[in-house]
Amino acid sequence: MLVLTRKISEAIVAGNISDDDGVPQMVKITVLEISGGSVRLGIEVPLSVAVHRLEVWNRISHGNFPAKVS
Repeated sequence: MLVLTRKISEAIVAGNISDDDGVPQMVKITVLEISGGSVRLGIEVPLSVAVHRLEVWNRISHGNFPAKVS
């Protein structure tokens, strides 16, 4: 696990520079707000990538929650 310290409006990125078609394929996570014990994050991903909270992903992966595409 990589552990980083970021301030509000700072971001991290992960992924490839581009796919085979030259389209950037990265995940960008930006710290939007820090309040008390909570951090609000903004997450930018390609449309083909699903994003879920871990507990929701666990239910989907175990067949206990219907996956919906919006």
